[in-house]
Amino acid sequence: MVHEPVALSPGGPLVLELRGPLGPADAETVAARLAQRHRAFGVALDSHRPGHHTLRLTPPAAGGLAALPADLLADLLAPPPPGGEILPVTGHQQTLLRAALTSTSTPTGTGGNSGNSGSSDGSDGGGVEQLYWDWSGPFDVARFAAAWQSVVDRECVLRACFDWVAAPRLVLHARAEADIAVCSPAAVTWPQLLRRDRARGFALHRPGLLRLTLLAAEPGGGAGAAPPRVLLTYHPALLDERGVHLLLREFYRAYAAGGILPGGERRPDLRDHARWLAGQDTTAARQFWARAVPPPRAATRPGRPGGATGQSGPGLLDTRLRAPETFRLRSWAALRGAAESSALHLVWALLLYRAAGVSGPLPVSFGVQLSGRDIALPGAAGIPGLLDSPLPMTVTVDPAAPLAGLLHQVRDTLLDLAAYPWASTETIRAWAPRPPAAPAAGPGPVAGPGPVAGPVAGVGPLCGAGGTLVRFDGPLVLPKVLRSELAAQGVHADTPRSAAGAAGGPLTLAARHDTAGGLVLGLFYDRAQLADEDAAALHSQCVRLLRALPEFRQAQASAGQLLDLLARAATPRMARPVPPAAHPALTVLRPGHPHADVICLVTAPGVPAGSYDLFVRGHRGPEEIVAVHGDGAPGVLPAALHQAAGPGRRLVLCGCGPGGRAAYELAQRTPHAPGMVSAVVMTGIGDAAASASALARGVRSVLTPPP
Repeated sequence: MVHEPVALSPGGPLVLELRGPLGPADAETVAARLAQRHRAFGVALDSHRPGHHTLRLTPPAAGGLAALPADLLADLLAPPPPGGEILPVTGHQQTLLRAALTSTSTPTGTGGNSGNSGSSDGSDGGGVEQLYWDWSGPFDVARFAAAWQSVVDRECVLRACFDWVAAPRLVLHARAEADIAVCSPAAVTWPQLLRRDRARGFALHRPGLLRLTLLAAEPGGGAGAAPPRVLLTYHPALLDERGVHLLLREFYRAYAAGGILPGGERRPDLRDHARWLAGQDTTAARQFWARAVPPPRAATRPGRPGGATGQSGPGLLDTRLRAPETFRLRSWAALRGAAESSALHLVWALLLYRAAGVSGPLPVSFGVQLSGRDIALPGAAGIPGLLDSPLPMTVTVDPAAPLAGLLHQVRDTLLDLAAYPWASTETIRAWAPRPPAAPAAGPGPVAGPGPVAGPVAGVGPLCGAGGTLVRFDGPLVLPKVLRSELAAQGVHADTPRSAAGAAGGPLTLAARHDTAGGLVLGLFYDRAQLADEDAAALHSQCVRLLRALPEFRQAQASAGQLLDLLARAATPRMARPVPPAAHPALTVLRPGHPHADVICLVTAPGVPAGSYDLFVRGHRGPEEIVAVHGDGAPGVLPAALHQAAGPGRRLVLCGCGPGGRAAYELAQRTPHAPGMVSAVVMTGIGDAAASASALARGVRSVLTPPP
């Protein structure tokens, strides 16, 4: 899509040129969809020839049109698929999605490199979760694949993907194929398979953000041979772990029935959940979070500040409390009116307090994971998707106060949080009170507060923003009837285990019960922030305090007395947070003729990785190619770009996906240089080659006069 940024006359139309491979019928479909979804606008289409169409959007007579709305721009550049639907993403999804996009789209480099790191297909190389289990019993690969395809056909979440062109959206496709691969143990070892699968990531703009890889049984099949192993990989922006277990239950139903899942498509599903969320009154939630956000001095890190770890990648530690120990811990908490999850929160709060190295009372804050399925939507408990959300729990630790008081604090705080499980850190940031704007230094208007782009001033770190997360996973056991059906066919449904997955931050403590009744504590951590030695010490100290809790039976036993058990243990250290690198104002990717036009590529998180590299290598014109970084925040063209353009040289702003929207906004925010930007070229999201090709097609139409 090409736009010439000119001043609009009152009530005048916004003129856009569609330069993609669209025939007249395709262009009419696009115009009809816009007219249906955006009824306030008048939509007119002129088809000149295949691949060149003019679209005129007339704004409402009363309001005019200062800029193209984000949702309309998204529908132009990323139209919904045939038979598909579009849903808004939740605040927690936005956080995870932004982290995934940022990890694969970095600021522009130098020397002809656009700086988009990652695989050439735009996949997200990190931020995936992995579960695995050994298959016990007869195994039929064809039946396995048919059963999963049957689940895909009935669960819209498995036909979903994301686009983030102008606004983040969840796109539901009418059809998708189950992604299943079979590997031979002679070709790849299990550790190699885990690493390769993790590095493969996901192409977030394509449906099917869950895949399965089968490591076949060892040849011979003797008594000592390893059974088939199943690796299930999914993206945490689409599914939580409970949602995956719900899908596994449906898979086993289909496998037991010969490969076909009985019944039709699931309802309620993500569409019903989205409608339920849209109908919620947020008044009470806003009032609660206005007073419940963490204070700025709250302790959030379980380690003292330290240097670089010299390590990288995800880490995982597992420790099991035996069933008798778990029973004693549960009984200790129950006698004081709390659950064992509150005992875990109590211990974690003490470890955060200890790492702060202070004396006297201190607030501590960490994230707790709520399932999001305990809501007033009938059938919500069975919806697979990302319904859970980490919310910040803040309590005050006083080493002189009784342990029972701290236990009741964490219990009552969790009950308060459970009233709003659909909230997220994104919405909490927006709801948090902000200090009034400082007076202007001189004459002139005072800037308004504007949208919250980061941590709110006066508010401590929220979970997912440098804090830690504590998750207590409840068991999801297969129904007895289904287990009996599988057992009659010789199949035993093993409980999946977690591989080192996305921690959702520097550190996540996940607790769950095993089949024997013991409590398993898994520590997922970022080795770049917490070295293996310090992670092991932190994990060991957490388990030690949990095992010791039942010994503190006296009503006046204090929190400090429990912490005294760690008096001789070294406090773990964590690497200091590294501030994000500053983006260069302007990077020259390819010098051109001194009098030729300037092509400016706008980078942003979510630009398909490698697309700008391919565009630069493939461009054959005399134009200079430069790049600027646009992260969606308000801004104007940098002064260096004004100097690069110079008199008589046209400037063409270009971007793929989110970069296209950033290019459009930069052009809109440059009123002091009328006519400097001759055109804005915007494309949707595809893989690197498709995105580069679309960008080149739009640029050619601007630089080469039409015949």
